[in-house]
Amino acid sequence: MNLKDLKYLVALADTGHFGKAAERTFVSQPTLSAQLKKLEEYLGVKLVERQPNNVQLTDVGKEVVVRARRMLGESEEIIALARNSTDPLAGKLRMALIPTIGPYLLPRVMQKIRKTLPNLSLMLYEHQTEPLLKRLRDGEIDLGIVALPTALDGLDARELYTEAFTVALPNGHALAQKSTIRAQDLKGHTLLLLEDGHCLRDQALEVCSRVDIREPEDFRATSLETLRQMVVAGLGITLLPEMAVESPFSSQRGLTIRQFAKPAPSRTVGAIWRKSSTRAAAISAVCGVVDQVMTARR
Repeated sequence: MNLKDLKYLVALADTGHFGKAAERTFVSQPTLSAQLKKLEEYLGVKLVERQPNNVQLTDVGKEVVVRARRMLGESEEIIALARNSTDPLAGKLRMALIPTIGPYLLPRVMQKIRKTLPNLSLMLYEHQTEPLLKRLRDGEIDLGIVALPTALDGLDARELYTEAFTVALPNGHALAQKSTIRAQDLKGHTLLLLEDGHCLRDQALEVCSRVDIREPEDFRATSLETLRQMVVAGLGITLLPEMAVESPFSSQRGLTIRQFAKPAPSRTVGAIWRKSSTRAAAISAVCGVVDQVMTARR
């Protein structure tokens, strides 16, 4: 048994297809299939159910994959540890951001990160909070940018910045006559929200927890941009993080944005990483750049 065989098995688990798994691991499909058969022979168990147009892992295969991911993650940590001994701010750093942060933060910080850390190659991913936490703990990513607080078992965290929530209204809405809005003003209005799994949905519901708001049963948005367009169409109102409103890549045509009266509800955005990570120096450097950019923004 070797690490390559485990990589083949994990790739098959991720793709559910021998051809795609072979492409991901840069080998031919016959080679990947043959190596997995050898792994099965070595372990003395069947790991993969091979059927026409249907590849599934056996129960023991699924258990092996869980441990294989852990082993592969540790092996990458060993490689990173060795490389970091010569230049801790070089090499690849895998960073994932949640969808309500990534599109608005990255355009602000990437140029500065590249200039400040020229030898660091950021591999960027986007996941909702729970999948991101799982991938972080499994060693598939090194750094996560999420809304805090979140579950931190085995993880460290660092606050990066705080951003206020705003109210997005269709032009001509009754609330647009107000200079600032209180949570109580939302009473009786239709509030459009993201689908389950987005922490911003829970945060918006918390802001409105003491207010009788209506949420349409037949609509859950998959992104802030979808929410924005639904508000423009007059289907309701929504809450948007401040940076999503300020983004130069998001059109505000047809929208009226109003701030909350102070103290405005807000969310804290932070970085999370494994306590055992060997990329602590690179993570700290990236967080330092984000902190510097966001401080200058204020």
